[in-house]
Amino acid sequence: MNFKEQLDQQEIFARVGRIADQLGMETYVVGGYVRDLILNRPSKDIDFVCVGSGIQLAHAVAASFDKHVPLNVFKNFGTANIRLDDWDVEFVGARRESYRHDSRKPIVEDGTLQEDQERRDFTINALAICVNAARYGELIDPFDGLGDMKRKIIRTPTDPIITFSDDPLRMMRAIRFAAQLHFDIEPETFMAIVHDAHRIQIVSAERVIDELNKIIMTPKPSYGFKLLFVSKLLQEIFPEMVELQGVDSVGDKSHKDNFYHTLQVLDNVSQMSDNLWLRWAAILHDIAKPATKRFNPKVGWTFHGHEDRGARMVPGIFRRLKLPMDERMKYVQNLVRLHLRPIALVSDKVTDSAVRRLLFDAGDEVEDLMKLCRADITSKNNNKVQKFLANFDKVEAKMLEVEEKDHVRNFQPPVSGEEIMEIFGLPPSKAVGDLKEQIKEAILDGQIQNNKGEALDLLYKLAAHKGIQAKN
Repeated sequence: MNFKEQLDQQEIFARVGRIADQLGMETYVVGGYVRDLILNRPSKDIDFVCVGSGIQLAHAVAASFDKHVPLNVFKNFGTANIRLDDWDVEFVGARRESYRHDSRKPIVEDGTLQEDQERRDFTINALAICVNAARYGELIDPFDGLGDMKRKIIRTPTDPIITFSDDPLRMMRAIRFAAQLHFDIEPETFMAIVHDAHRIQIVSAERVIDELNKIIMTPKPSYGFKLLFVSKLLQEIFPEMVELQGVDSVGDKSHKDNFYHTLQVLDNVSQMSDNLWLRWAAILHDIAKPATKRFNPKVGWTFHGHEDRGARMVPGIFRRLKLPMDERMKYVQNLVRLHLRPIALVSDKVTDSAVRRLLFDAGDEVEDLMKLCRADITSKNNNKVQKFLANFDKVEAKMLEVEEKDHVRNFQPPVSGEEIMEIFGLPPSKAVGDLKEQIKEAILDGQIQNNKGEALDLLYKLAAHKGIQAKN
């Protein structure tokens, strides 16, 4: 099969081929770019493999342009990288690798193209297209990667036990590619993942979470999570989520399987948003249900307080998984803590005060909170789902009405602590904090409007009641 026409759409391929011929190097575009070209997926990363020095080839290619082309050389890895507009182009010499059982550091030696293809993770990533003039556009596919793409199969080019033993992260990558492409994993390859799942522990948490986040960002992430669960990888990397799985029954009373419910919520959120952290909030919204599960003979199974317990669990999970311990973690934590609050407002009798407090607590995250709550409505009874969603429409209308009137989102008290200290000649103290808090509560309860005039009137009354006199 010849891909000359496809390569001709980008000038870089003919240029690299021409320079490779001048240097006497066999050179190929390989890996993900070839895969995505065949699958008609967008790609901005191009990898070239040459039989020789990739660094030498990169220098020659960068020098061939009239303009300055940024060149980065990584001598320890034998690779070099150039940036061309929004293209990321990497050069490496063909190599073979071998590994010790207890190490992720490969022993790297120069090799042939076939040896380079053999060391790659999957057949769909082991294809190469020649860019030398004599064979320009020729596909080299020794492991039938093209056939696996047609069959929608993820398979290793050589023995999967060896492939995954060499680099256990490839087990995560197999599931990530299956989830991204919606392919199946070939049975022998999948059984090797099950066999070697425990070895993911020797891979750094940073590499693991990078693959997990890519799975989470697929159009239907539940598919990837089910593969992680069945392969036993999820038990190794995220045991708290595995604990959600299962149903307990006492008599005729049972609860839903919270693992599969969580996956449904995650899929629902993924249809609404590409926000990775909102998707993480979906994953963690019920994470504390196993810890709070109790059986009450009158009402059945309960999970009282799971939202607060879950919010307290979020920092520990983020820290262990090497997720960012910053505002993104706090965003997820806040959504987990608040995810039941809008459900409590689904009533015609909901008060303005309750809506104000939710708007105050959620701030700029209120829209994402409502997306999470809508996604959380899962039932086989479609009429029940539609009834709940209609009720949420009423809640959101009420939120708009209250916000327009009272302006409590990201609310800042109309009278600051500094002003209170200035008016009454007070030092920083609990008394100042108490006055400020009482003004806030009065606004949220609707006792006064959210404006400075009414806030100052109340401040003087509260201070007089406490025996605090103004300076003037």
